[in-house]
Amino acid sequence: MSQHATINMQIIEGLREFHIEGESAVAIGKFDGIHLGHRQLIRELLAQKKNGRRAVIFTFDPEPASFFSGKIIPGLSTREEKRKLFAESGIDILVEYPLTQETAKMEPEKFISDILVGMLHAVFIAAGTDVSYGNAGRGDYRLLQRLSTQYRYEVQLIGKVSMNRREISSTYVRAEVASGHMEMAEKLLGMPYCVSGIIEHGRHLGHTIGIPTINLIPPDNKLLPPNGVYYSLVKVEGKTYRGMTNIGCKPTVTDEGKMGVETYLYDFSGDIYGHYAEVFLLAYRRTEKHFKTVAELQAQMEKDVADGTLFHQEYQKNTLQNTDAVIK
Repeated sequence: MSQHATINMQIIEGLREFHIEGESAVAIGKFDGIHLGHRQLIRELLAQKKNGRRAVIFTFDPEPASFFSGKIIPGLSTREEKRKLFAESGIDILVEYPLTQETAKMEPEKFISDILVGMLHAVFIAAGTDVSYGNAGRGDYRLLQRLSTQYRYEVQLIGKVSMNRREISSTYVRAEVASGHMEMAEKLLGMPYCVSGIIEHGRHLGHTIGIPTINLIPPDNKLLPPNGVYYSLVKVEGKTYRGMTNIGCKPTVTDEGKMGVETYLYDFSGDIYGHYAEVFLLAYRRTEKHFKTVAELQAQMEKDVADGTLFHQEYQKNTLQNTDAVIK
């Protein structure tokens, strides 16, 4: 239970009672994957900073889907990934409000009066047409609008952003990631899909065959695309490298069946174990295979790398996306 800062962003976590100084512009939501629809909400908040208002994101911890189902439901963004994206976007305060049996039963009117107005001092609220809050999710944008005069705040209703004649939503993005359609996921997110974590020691087989790799073990609540090999970009220590990433269990070299994210970095040598890395998955290349010998695996990886070099040249030429994920 604390308040702390990350890249100049204040994080309020685990606290049911808190108060911020001054007026705020607030958006409420789950923010599972910061897609183009979420980015529109955030732009509205950032625009309010010129009026001296602090840009605030209000979300819940744990994720409502996992809390109400009683089981881990993999999502597009881990808590750490959300924090990083919000901070880099220019958000001033992130509230991770504790979701419990008691707080889940808070009446929508009380949520507005006690939290939005009382604790956050909201004078501007950006809301999508599907915003929900309060007991059984009964609070909606209509209630926000109805009480706006009483509590003296402005409501800015944000319309849905669409692509391919379909509304962009976290559900849409999850379906594309789960199908391995990384190019489409990138369009919906406004950046390549990312898996991040601390680089761990692996079996070091790559070093013995001349193709050293870095290994991440994703958390159970992180949605991964289908097992296979993907063209990727990896950001570590402020630098971005081209890569080839295997999602899966490495069946040729181990029978542990443990999921991992293993990436070969082009044009890199050095010791970065223990460092934080972001792996951006750009496109699916092939299925994860079981090779009869390590020599066959080596030959396939060398072909993957050669084809990947061509892919990255084309990707760099054509893409307008920014892997830093800063909302412009």
